[in-house]
Amino acid sequence: MDTKKIQKEIYDNKVKHGFNLTNIHQEFCYIYGETGEAYMAWLKKQDDVGEELADVAIYLLGLSEMLNIDLGKEIASKMEKNKNRVYKENSKGVLVKEDELD
Repeated sequence: MDTKKIQKEIYDNKVKHGFNLTNIHQEFCYIYGETGEAYMAWLKKQDDVGEELADVAIYLLGLSEMLNIDLGKEIASKMEKNKNRVYKENSKGVLVKEDELD
């Protein structure tokens, strides 16, 4: 999947429909709201969980384009970083990064 291309398509759609292009705070709130909708769809065992997750991804990719961030590159980089992390249980039995043990 070419995330940079998809980001551009999402941004172009925002332009075409006159959607927000500058208010970053608002975009974060939309992502939060869409995440809540996806959770509720899952919780209620509705058939549209995938569609709701797609909404989350669309807002996230659109925000990434607004911020000039190549989300695909960032995801690949973060996945590589996560592969090399070591996780252990802390004294309360919670799994944390090794360097965050108490």
